[in-house]
Amino acid sequence: MRTVAAVLALVACVHAGLWASLRSKETAPDFTGQLASVSYAPFVASRHPDWGERPTAEQIRADLAAIAPYTRAIRTYSSTGGAELVPPIAAEFGLKVTVGAWIDKNKERNEREIRSALDLARHNSNVNAIVVGNETILRTETSVEDLIKIIQRVKRSSPVPVTTGEIWSAWIDHPELASAVDFIAAHILPYWSGTDASKAVDSTFEIYDQLRRLHPGKRIVIGEFGWPSAGYNFRDANPGRMEQAVVVRDFVARAEAYGIDYNVIEAIDQPWKTAEGGVGPYWGLLDASRQAKFAWTGAITDPDYLKRAGLAVLLGLLLSLPILTLSGATTAQALLLSTAANLVGAWFAAIVAFWKGHYFVPGAAFALGLGVTLLLPLAAIALARIEEIAAIAFGRPPRRLAASPPLVPDTFAPKVSIHIPAYCEPPEMLKATLDAVAALDYPNFECVVVINNTPDPALWRPVEEHCNTLGDRFKFVRVDKLSGFKAGALRVALEHTASEAELIGVIDADYAVEKDWLKDLVPHFVDPHVGLVQSPQDHRDGDRSPLHRAMNAEYAGFFDIGMVQRNEFNAIIVHGTMCVIRRAALDAAGGWSSETIVEDSDLGLALLEHGWLAHYTNRRYGFGLLPDTVEAYKKQRQRWAFGGFQLLRKHWRHLLPWSDTLTREQKREYALGWLNWLGAESIGVIVALLNIAWVPIVAFANIAVPDRILTVPILASFVVSVAHFIALYRLRVRVPARQMLGAVFAAMSMQWTVAHAVGSGALKERLPFLRTAKGGATRRGDFPAFWEAVIAGLLLVGALTLVVTNYKQVHEIYIFAVVLVVQSLPFVSAVAMAAMEGTRLNSFAYWSGLEARALEWLPRSKAIAEAPKLPAENRVEAAQ
Repeated sequence: MRTVAAVLALVACVHAGLWASLRSKETAPDFTGQLASVSYAPFVASRHPDWGERPTAEQIRADLAAIAPYTRAIRTYSSTGGAELVPPIAAEFGLKVTVGAWIDKNKERNEREIRSALDLARHNSNVNAIVVGNETILRTETSVEDLIKIIQRVKRSSPVPVTTGEIWSAWIDHPELASAVDFIAAHILPYWSGTDASKAVDSTFEIYDQLRRLHPGKRIVIGEFGWPSAGYNFRDANPGRMEQAVVVRDFVARAEAYGIDYNVIEAIDQPWKTAEGGVGPYWGLLDASRQAKFAWTGAITDPDYLKRAGLAVLLGLLLSLPILTLSGATTAQALLLSTAANLVGAWFAAIVAFWKGHYFVPGAAFALGLGVTLLLPLAAIALARIEEIAAIAFGRPPRRLAASPPLVPDTFAPKVSIHIPAYCEPPEMLKATLDAVAALDYPNFECVVVINNTPDPALWRPVEEHCNTLGDRFKFVRVDKLSGFKAGALRVALEHTASEAELIGVIDADYAVEKDWLKDLVPHFVDPHVGLVQSPQDHRDGDRSPLHRAMNAEYAGFFDIGMVQRNEFNAIIVHGTMCVIRRAALDAAGGWSSETIVEDSDLGLALLEHGWLAHYTNRRYGFGLLPDTVEAYKKQRQRWAFGGFQLLRKHWRHLLPWSDTLTREQKREYALGWLNWLGAESIGVIVALLNIAWVPIVAFANIAVPDRILTVPILASFVVSVAHFIALYRLRVRVPARQMLGAVFAAMSMQWTVAHAVGSGALKERLPFLRTAKGGATRRGDFPAFWEAVIAGLLLVGALTLVVTNYKQVHEIYIFAVVLVVQSLPFVSAVAMAAMEGTRLNSFAYWSGLEARALEWLPRSKAIAEAPKLPAENRVEAAQ
């Protein structure tokens, strides 16, 4: 405990040290005077004077009180809708005003703006100029010729100089416009040119010099200059509070030194400016609460950095505390887990900082809330997988694994009744299963074969005859119109079980058991508290094709990794075949239930809830058959996933903290197991579908770009999942790297299948029991990955669309595109497996030939090609 606590403290200190070392500090010229001018718009909900809330005198007075210490003048953009109140109130604070007249395509309103601007200039001595229109040429609200006519008309009636505000290139492209105004008001915003912040000020003065050369003798005012404090990058231009401070301070200091007249945009953040991209609301020197964003003297630092760092370290420490409850945690195990917890803590702190540092309209707030809500379980899943990596790689070896039978008296040989339910199974396959049972090295057993709902005599009569041949130990039972699926057949088997049988063995119809199965597992029942002993599934036909080999390796991960770890906490998942159950425990748990389509797992959990012990061995005692086709593979997984959701609906109350039917560790294993399997796949599909729907909004409306706090965690979760798969396979599952790669694709290909099953489970209580086609006689049906192909195509097209339309080169959009590509991989895997089936790609001979041709091009290929080859092993062995 002390060592683990010391590790947690060390990681927290390192975390805090990293924050301290990464804190950036920038320098810029100090400025202690007042700015020449800043832009000010009093409109709260709209940039347009005819829309939104009308500003009040009290609001304007409060705003100008906050602005006045920083500037000598302000520039407005309208003269109606409440903006006409600004000049007289500004006079109270000694502020000059450059009055704006908003010009657009509404000629009637334009006239009102012009009349009001002229009236303000005539009656307010602090008005020093009129700006007719703001970027009207850029917005194509009017032509240059019409704008000049308006300017000339205003000039004839104005007591102050008149100009218009346009981007700097307009003054180069239209020299006639420069001739029409009293002075040039050029908007130079290097952010919108994609200029790096470090070059922004130099670029601005280069443009200013260009305008001076082009218009000698003309007064030139930089009508707008600024830098956003938040939002998304535009090519090389990155917004930020520190960037804003450096750029603006440098610009102002140099402009003052050069004697250049200027106006900084803008005084106060305008949260309603959502139409100007992600940066629209963040150009203010003051935030929306009228607080200064940066200091004008001294070093420039992020004022919220230390708060964010402290929150990250605190959250990381809090998330690390559960490590103290782990029994026997090693130093390396605690180190990895605490590091992961601190990374999640830093992410949480980033979310809080993003929320506090941005303005949200209801839609954006909902999108962020939904994204975080979906990512929280992904974070929990990632932490659970990291914990499993730590436990297997650095923790203590398994202690409860039933690696060898306990020593028991020779007289301990309770009678075992072996039950084999069968439904429309190939007779030869079932006869092979019975032959393996007959060869068991155990003195006291019987075998009950229940063939249900199989009317064709060609399927059941050979089995009946074979049971008669094998002797009295084998009982043949045939039942038609049996309800209750497999559980119903197992209940029938119990009715025909010998009264003296104490143990029940269950095997599927395709399984050939090893002769030591009962001899090794039955001795564990000498402990009267043991209710069940489970051995893993494996398959004898993994060499049928590369796809079958991949399937077999994918199954092995569950039996050699997850089941071994769960067994440490007496929380295994019973998977029916190859299990031995105490009859008294079966009766106490209520027998085989048909309430779910996974009667075996249902019974196993019920046994645990009744206090029985369950043991697991990862030694293979039986080998069955793999699903014939990809479609059968998917149907089997769909049944398991739907049944898993049924189990959750049936047993969730036992997971509640106040329930005493399960131990804390058992609750944790089952909760994390369901979340890790059903939740991960379902959330993955939900997020992928939401992202598909989001692509047009980002690509064509250029709004609501997902921030990296929502996209990077998806990539991180994928990396953790891949690392978890590879690391644990290398540590626990003895398969070649090539077969492990196949298992990766097979596992990913099930995402849509599992998610679809979970969705069905949420809407329906029952589904028909789907038999898994085995034995090699099944014909391929329709393409089994149609919807995966559709979703994969949409994701990949969406990623391409984002890249092609990202003319601003926004980093977050590129990250979003990468996320879509990563999210497409499970769907692409499913399509690849389905497309590969039935082609030469699903042939070992094809790949061997391809490898041989490739070796011919490599050095020493002849020697390598002539080297003896070892036979391929089609069974998966567990690492001990």
